[in-house]
Amino acid sequence: MGKANGGGETSAAVPAAAVEELPRAIVRRVVKENLDRSSSREGEMTVHKEALIAFSESARIFIHYLSATANDICKESKRQTMNADDVLKALEEIEFPEFVGPLKASLEDFRQKNAAKRSGAKPKESNKKRKKEEKENPPAQEEENEDVVEEEDNDNDDNGDAHESEE
Repeated sequence: MGKANGGGETSAAVPAAAVEELPRAIVRRVVKENLDRSSSREGEMTVHKEALIAFSESARIFIHYLSATANDICKESKRQTMNADDVLKALEEIEFPEFVGPLKASLEDFRQKNAAKRSGAKPKESNKKRKKEEKENPPAQEEENEDVVEEEDNDNDDNGDAHESEE
């Protein structure tokens, strides 16, 4: 069995090199969409398998280089977790500033969609948490019921006192 980058073993069915490959279908779709958009010819363009492999490998190397640069920026800031700002700074550092604007726009859209999902999902989560807590803590409910019973007993005592004073 081969070793993965982290030193752990990979499964026999998946070679270590395949773990780092980008999904071929997505690479094919991105390449075709961009070629069709930039081409003056009508109809769909065909891309050879070797060209798709070259695009995939180029994209993989670019992603690796970008993430390594962003990681260096993160470490310079004495942090352990990379964030979006590190990636944006890395794009400028590796001389791809033309990607910063579109990436910022996509990031803002992503954050807005997540905020909308979170605000819509919070009531459901809180209901689930409340139901889970109710199942886990039934004695707390019994104590509340005991308080109600005690209050009713106190009400009866008041009525009993009232009858005694009237007599």
